Order: sequence, then C-alpha cells, then structure tokens
Amino acid sequence: MDLKMDKGKIAAQCGHATLAAYKLAKRITPHYVQTWQKLGQTKIAVKIPDEQQLMALADAAKALGVSARVIQDAGRTQVDPGSRTVIGLGPAPISVMDQLTRQFKLL
Repeated sequence: MDLKMDKGKIAAQCGHATLAAYKLAKRITPHYVQTWQKLGQTKIAVKIPDEQQLMALADAAKALGVSARVIQDAGRTQVDPGSRTVIGLGPAPISVMDQLTRQFKLL
C-alpha cells in the first residue's frame, strides 16, 4: 500500500491517528491510558503493506478490545479522497501490541 506520501504527509497522518486512537482509548480503555501515561507513553510506527492488512489489523485490535482508528484522507494534497492512510492503535499492554504488530517492519 504505497500511497507515495512524503515524510511530512506521513507525519501528519500519524498525528491524526495518534490523537484519534487516544481519544477513543480514553473512553473504552481508560485503565490502559493511565498505565501508558505513567510508563512513558511509548509509540512505534510500522509499515502496513496494503489496505487489506490495514483493515485486518483494525479488526484484530477491536477483537482484543484495543482502540483502533483508521484515518481516511480528505484528498486535498497527495492522495485520493477517502484513501485509508494510517491506523492508530492503543494504548494497550506491550504483549497485546506485540501480538498485533510484530509481523510488520518498523517504519
């Protein structure tokens, strides 16, 4: 799923995803948010090969009770409107995040 986004666009999309996942997690898993805040607020970025795997990751996260927010771009700059660009996950325990993301390469 190479949308040919430049580094700035990727950073902006990741920012949107981080904030969206955090807002959702505050509602559905506040205990995870509190622990994450106490332990340094770790973040990772991985490359998802295609949209199918992105959506499968969202489904897997939701099945485990983990906050998952897929970001769809408005399409005003580099990608087509409605393009699914990134996903924000968590916070959640490290073991759960590893289970969800270990098959992907770090970005």
